[in-house]
Amino acid sequence: MTAIKGGKIILENEVLVGKVLIFDDKIVDILDEEKFVKKSPTHEMKTIDADGKYVSPGFIDIHIHGSGGKDTMDGEISDLKIISETIAKSGVTGFLPTTMTMEKEKIYKALDSVKLAMKKNFKGAKILGAHMEGPFISPKCKGAQNEDYILKPDIKFIKNYIDIIKIITMAPEEDFQFEFIKSVKNNSDIVLSMGHTNSNYETALEAVRVGISNASHIFNAMRPFHHRDPGVVGAVLKSNISFELIADTLHIHPAVFQSLLNAKGKDKLILITDSMRAGFMKDGNWELGGQKVVVDNNSARLNDGTLAGSILTLNKAVFNILKYTDLEIYEAVALASLNPAKLINMDNSKGSIKIGKDADLIIFDEELKVDLSISGGKTIYKI
Repeated sequence: MTAIKGGKIILENEVLVGKVLIFDDKIVDILDEEKFVKKSPTHEMKTIDADGKYVSPGFIDIHIHGSGGKDTMDGEISDLKIISETIAKSGVTGFLPTTMTMEKEKIYKALDSVKLAMKKNFKGAKILGAHMEGPFISPKCKGAQNEDYILKPDIKFIKNYIDIIKIITMAPEEDFQFEFIKSVKNNSDIVLSMGHTNSNYETALEAVRVGISNASHIFNAMRPFHHRDPGVVGAVLKSNISFELIADTLHIHPAVFQSLLNAKGKDKLILITDSMRAGFMKDGNWELGGQKVVVDNNSARLNDGTLAGSILTLNKAVFNILKYTDLEIYEAVALASLNPAKLINMDNSKGSIKIGKDADLIIFDEELKVDLSISGGKTIYKI
């Protein structure tokens, strides 16, 4: 077992000081420092000194295409390994490699690689499943997705991958009589998320009633909010579903962060990166979904100026939320840990520091700079 002492331990609703966190592959106990010194066989236990920094649950990125120069759509286990190891530097201990709208064979190859990689013991963030973004999206709101490969929703497309797909981003208006949505909800635990959608308000609300439970990167690649045409955003605000946010201050003006929290509450907001392969890499020419992307000045764009994912890291997203909203540290952290764990139905084992849960832990400072990342009790990154 290992003990972390001298840190500020972030729980779901408070921050503890003067405590020691004990773990092996699971979180075993949280003791007073004095009690730990008196009663614990310290000679048999490895001790980590957090040196006054925060001890937090590991972050979970449910929408990430790539990082470290690699992309999920490369379809190679070795590339998923590099993504896994790279994002551990930002405190991510679990993630959903995210596919794009490309040829069916490439999507299947990517999903096959995810399925195999889930069985590997990478020294990096754990692969928790896959997020399939597209190809069931709207040509009118394709964003940086390739229109040539957009398809109508079809349950047969995913039949061999229902066991690993955790989320599907789709345009509900493209689903005739919501047959796909109904079929997925009746035959799986997959989360259906509306995104890359030109749906009007009424259609989006009906889709929520039928089975949509999340919205992908709110405001981006969806019909804009208008006071006479509230669209998808209006349906998100009206309903009880959760939503993803790219908090890089580029995809969304930071003034909107607090407005969304005021309207929806802190339990419904999920921070994502939507990072593409240029994450943690230098500016220059890159690629996303077979299309050229120019990365410059913290943005990733197609040649026509369309935002093409991001190079955001999840610790930076949490930092930005803290900077531009009135949330406490434990509330901001939950947006990148407990909230995504709840969405994909893994909060019984992940997402917060609680006795019995997986020892997915990170240590970071006031600037959210990560010193240490631990997944399942094993160190996956150390500064």
